[in-house]
Amino acid sequence: TRNTLAQSREALTATRDAASAALATARAQLAGIEREAEALARDQTAREKQAQARKQGPGAIGALSVAPGYERALSAVLGRDAGAPLGLAPKGTDGRFWTGTQPLTPLPDALAHHVTRCPDELAARLARVRVADSDSGQPLAPGEWLVTRAGHLRRWDGFVARGEGAAEAAMFEAQNRLAALEAMLPERRAVLASAEAAHGAAQAGLARVQTDQAEAERALSATAQAERIALRALDEAEATRARAEARRAELDRARSDVADQASLAGAEVAAAEVRRAELPDPAGVRGAVEAARGRNDAARFAHQAASAALAALEQGLAVGRERLAALKRDIRNWQSRSGDAARRLAEMAAQAEELAQDRAVIAAKPEGLDREIEQGEGIRDRLGRELTDADAAMASLEVQARAADAALAAATEALASAREVRAGASARAENEDQRRQEMAAISGERFRCPPPLLPERVGFASADIAAAPDESAGHDRLIAERERIGPVNLVAADELAEAEARLGTSVAEQAELAEAVHRLRGSIGSLNREGRERLRAAFEAVDAHFRRLFARLFGGGEAHLALIDSDDPLEAGLEIFAQPPGKRLQSLTLLSGGEQALTAVALIFALFLTNPAPICVLDEVDAPLDDANIERFCDLLDAMVAETRTRYLIVTHNAVTMSRMHRLFGVTMVEKGISRLVSVDLGAAEQLLAAE
Repeated sequence: TRNTLAQSREALTATRDAASAALATARAQLAGIEREAEALARDQTAREKQAQARKQGPGAIGALSVAPGYERALSAVLGRDAGAPLGLAPKGTDGRFWTGTQPLTPLPDALAHHVTRCPDELAARLARVRVADSDSGQPLAPGEWLVTRAGHLRRWDGFVARGEGAAEAAMFEAQNRLAALEAMLPERRAVLASAEAAHGAAQAGLARVQTDQAEAERALSATAQAERIALRALDEAEATRARAEARRAELDRARSDVADQASLAGAEVAAAEVRRAELPDPAGVRGAVEAARGRNDAARFAHQAASAALAALEQGLAVGRERLAALKRDIRNWQSRSGDAARRLAEMAAQAEELAQDRAVIAAKPEGLDREIEQGEGIRDRLGRELTDADAAMASLEVQARAADAALAAATEALASAREVRAGASARAENEDQRRQEMAAISGERFRCPPPLLPERVGFASADIAAAPDESAGHDRLIAERERIGPVNLVAADELAEAEARLGTSVAEQAELAEAVHRLRGSIGSLNREGRERLRAAFEAVDAHFRRLFARLFGGGEAHLALIDSDDPLEAGLEIFAQPPGKRLQSLTLLSGGEQALTAVALIFALFLTNPAPICVLDEVDAPLDDANIERFCDLLDAMVAETRTRYLIVTHNAVTMSRMHRLFGVTMVEKGISRLVSVDLGAAEQLLAAE
């Protein structure tokens, strides 16, 4: 039964620990969802208040709801008209308004089918907008628009827009995210309630098993004591019986001598009477013997109780070792997570610096952007005219290009003909050179003179024959002109097509990069806004807990946290101001060592109250404290244990602190050179003493 209860206790302890872990996980998940939902709700409320402050309606963006995944498409379709109010404008009021028109039947693939909430003023705008996963360049009917889920917009008149509406898309995404979180809250609350019920049941079962185990231990001790008493009585009876048998044998042996010793009996009786008179009182001797027996029984009982306590301590030590190994694994996991968190914090700090630089650059642009927006309409008209002129010029250039292609083809044919002529001329020149040599040989043989002198000898006119250098120079000039023309590039059209394809790819990549930049800037703005809200909320919660815990630790006084050096929480520093009782308000660095330690403890516990953790390790935090402040620290620690359900591991050498703990872990040297880990459950020890 004892082993069964111990196994049940171990199983219920494991179940209780698993239920505690599940409960902590459920609480953390629910808290994360609630904080995110609250932040999104605050953001939405702030936008509504801003719209009311401008004395305008909620605008188109506030009256629309779109299915998840189509936020960018809807934002690209609305564009800068997303913030325009709905309904007719008051008479004499300037601005942009949605007034609506006659309802149109939506196209089969219209964006209107994915808009879950749409006012009548926007129905016509969305009825002729086709939505697709990608733009394949399909033709559009007059009045139709095509938008992709990524936010790429193309109208029937050729207008294309990319990378617009990032801020509006972020608002729609936040609206859908808020709806999804609100839908998740009941399920998470049910999971939390189930985890709390499971944890309570496991805790109650463990308490019952512990009670049963204590009762079983007490019953076992009583049974063992009764068994020891019975065995002791049996031993005494056996000894008495042995003595009686020995005495009977002696009496049998002495019976034969009785007759012989009868004469001496009188003398012996007289001597015995004398000795009996000298002996002490038998009643007193029997009382001393009974007292010695009682002390012996008490010593045996104490020895047996100590043995039982030692066995319980050894069992607790084994359990503690297992829990210590589990805690070490948890510590290593938390250290790993701490390193990851530090790295992520460093990355976020670098991103914050970059965002601050971008914000400083962007802050100087609003006025110029306003002027550019005002000039945008005129620029668009001018660009439209320039586009028309460019189209006309392009048509003219295409005509010229076709003429140039025809001229190039004619030149190519002429060049081919020239090459053929040159080849024929070269062949003829070679033939003529051979003929000249033959004629020179014939002239030398027949006329006995070289060919240049032959015209004079035969009477030819010199004007009919050009000079040889002129003929050679003319020939060289023709060759040089042919070389300057160069060879014909037969793959020029293919190279032009490849260059145009690369240009189109570069333009598309540039548009995608611009769109990514707009989305990133919108996301950065949302992250900064949400980060400020969360940081401010966390700061206020920690400051409230810190004020209360400081006053409780010091028995009065006041303290608070302050953001310094900047109004922006993301850039501000943190300063701790404390005023112990009887002192003035001053910075933490001006306090004494003990006051600084108590203030730091108050701040640590304030952080745990804001964001509870399963384990808290405090290493020698009570070293600079005196006995009175240690009592205050221990009182606060007991209150935190009851309030946060956090397990606190205290590393200390102070006897007062150790006396207030639930369980002690230490190292002792039973034998020289041999150390042992010791675990003492103070609560169980108190119950054992109370049972004795």
